[in-house]
Formats: sequence, structure tokens, C-alpha cells
Amino acid sequence: MSEEGNTRGSRRYVALDIHKHYCVVAGVDREGRGMLQPVRVEHADLEEWLKKNLLSTDQVVIESTTNAWHVYDLLSPLVERVVVANPIKVKQIACARVKTDIRDTLILARLLAANLVPAVWVPPLHVRQLRQLLSQRRQMVETHTQIVNRMHSAAHRHHLKHERGKRFNEKNTAWQKDKALSSLEQFQLELEMENLAYIQKQIERISKEVRKMCHQKPWAESMTYLMQLPGFGVITAMTVLAAIGDIQRFASAKHLASYSGLTPGLEQSGTKNRGKGMTKEGRRELRWALVEAAQMAVKSDPLWKQRFQEMQKRMHRNQAIVAVARRLLELVWYVLTRRQPYRHFTQERIAYKYLTWAWQMDDEARDGLTRQQFARYYLMRLGIGHDLTRVALNPKYPRRLASEAEVLALRPDLQKIE
Repeated sequence: MSEEGNTRGSRRYVALDIHKHYCVVAGVDREGRGMLQPVRVEHADLEEWLKKNLLSTDQVVIESTTNAWHVYDLLSPLVERVVVANPIKVKQIACARVKTDIRDTLILARLLAANLVPAVWVPPLHVRQLRQLLSQRRQMVETHTQIVNRMHSAAHRHHLKHERGKRFNEKNTAWQKDKALSSLEQFQLELEMENLAYIQKQIERISKEVRKMCHQKPWAESMTYLMQLPGFGVITAMTVLAAIGDIQRFASAKHLASYSGLTPGLEQSGTKNRGKGMTKEGRRELRWALVEAAQMAVKSDPLWKQRFQEMQKRMHRNQAIVAVARRLLELVWYVLTRRQPYRHFTQERIAYKYLTWAWQMDDEARDGLTRQQFARYYLMRLGIGHDLTRVALNPKYPRRLASEAEVLALRPDLQKIE
């Protein structure tokens, strides 16, 4: 038998069932017969065990869990192929009445040998890092909201007048010293105000880091196209880019919309078809970012406001917002794949969008560019606005733009883009 035949016959299909403190590892051959007996490996010993026991011809499958990407990075240089399985779809395929770690691992290995593992896309390191950073920010924003809600609740209990919304400062916290509040309640409110100040500071620190990253590789190129769209700010745009990862993995705008979970569900039986709400199958933060962008777009842009009002005539407001969010996501696919300006905005309007982007960033985040130079820089990357010298959407407050020569002197790399 040839060496190639030997390799094919002896190839192992290995599965790792990852838990919090340990992994269960097992391997089978093409026919599903055991080749690597199930063994439990503690995470502290995992790297050494993998190097000692895995072969370069092995194919390995792991489930997408909390520690999956760390384990994936350990496995990639050691074996021929690593597949990250979709845990929800794997459970649908391998439903068993008797469920143990060893059985789960062997089932996963046999699914890999039969090429039946529903795999997920493995994001590169920079995408994973941005996702983690934005996730931390969202958790802090949720904590901020919880603190504010508790403070509102204290005011409501005693029928005290206070400012609505999330902001509390010296001007609208006089009610916290009202005699209707007990000394203990006043003490708790003081603690809440201290926690609020700390959380706000941490959120701003993360936001500042995200604003700095959005003007750097590899995000700056895609941000050129997203930041021209209505409703998009730095946080929403970076959240969308982190959730999407590589836009080329989506064959069409509908595929991207389906990935987000913003598409409506369908229940079909015989001749009856019944529509359902959005599927919510996909990345939750992507849906959040698009709904946020939709809320802003229908307030600030006449075109999307008109579309929203037309939708409201035949559906609930929340359904209309979701429909706008889905259309905006399809628009995201078009501008990112075709690399072109947003056709419903004038060049002056796009320039204003870039100026508002610059206003959100400090000098360090803009990498030394002034606001006028920053806006011109991205107009040049987009290939428009060559004759535009100022933005005067409001004639009372015209905004100057830097010249192309001024920006080229600072960023000669733009010559290659031209």
C-alpha cells in the first residue's frame, strides 16, 4: 500500500468536549472505530498533552464555547484541520437519551469523520479582540442603566420630582436630600452616584479606545464606507464590523440579513403560511447596532423618515424599526462589497458625516490630523469631493475642509489609493 493510502487509512478524527476546567478528548477513524481512547485532560495540562499526543494528519473538532478560541489557537499549528462546531445545530443532530461527556465526545468525533459537523466561521484574532472590548462596554452600559433605574425607583417611591432620563448631575440631584428619604436611602443614593461616576468613566475609556481603533488598520478602510451612512456612529459601526468580520463570506445582502436574525420567521403547514416575528438567530450585538442605527436614521434623514412613516401605516412602530434596520443592513452589504459612496447623499452631506466623525475623536485618535484634514482624508479615500472646499448644509455655520494637497503632504500613502 502506498504511503498516501496509509495516511488516509490511519487518519484520526479527534473531538474535544470543552468544559470549564477540563476537556474530554477522543478519536475515531473514518468508519467511526475508536483510535484514541477517551481521556480527561485538565486545562492546565492541555497544551503539553496536545503536543505530545496529536499528529499533523489529525482532523479535530471542538464546540463553540467560552474557551473555544483559546483551544483553537493551540490546535491550529499542530493538526491538519480544526473545525469549530455550531453547538445548537450539533445538539439537534446528536440527541441522545443517555448523555455523558464520553458519549458526547465520541458522537462529535464520528460526526466529523462523516463530514456532518455544522461548522461556524472562525474570526481572526483582531476581530475577536474587538468583540470582547465592545462586549465589555455593553455590559458596563447595562450596569449604568441598572444604577439609574434604582435611583428612579427611589424617587418614585416617595413621589419626588426629578429629571427623566439617564443623566444625573448636581443640577438634578437636589431631590436626593429630600426629608422624605430616610438617612439610609440617602446613603444608598450617594453610593449609587459614586458608582455611576465610575462606570461613566470606564465606558468613556473604552469608547476612546474604540474611536482610536476605528482610524487604524484593519478597520479604517471599512469605516470609510460605513460612516457615510445615515444613523451610524463610531460605536454602532465598529459593532457591525466586529459582528460581520469578513463581508466576503456573505454571498448576498439577504444572507447577511439572515445571519443577523432580523429576517421574519415563517411557519408553513400544508396550504397555510403564517408569518412570525424576526428569527433572532445570529449575533445579538449586530441586531442591537442596526436597531440603534435605524432609530437615529428615521430621526435625522428625510428619506428613511418617509420610509418609516409609510411602514407605520401597516405595522406596529417596533416592527417598522426592525424593517428599517434590516434594510440598513442590506445597505451595509452593498457599500462594503461594492466599495462605493452612498448614492442618496450628496458629496457635501457625506463630508458633513465625516466631520461629525472627526468631532467624536481627539487629536490622538485622529493621529494628528485636524478635523478638517480628517474629513478630507476620508473623502479622498472614498474618491469624491475633489472640488468641495467647505460644508454649508446650514448657511449660518459653514465648515471649512482642508485641501487635498494639505492632506497629501501629511499622508503621501493616499497617492497609491488615487
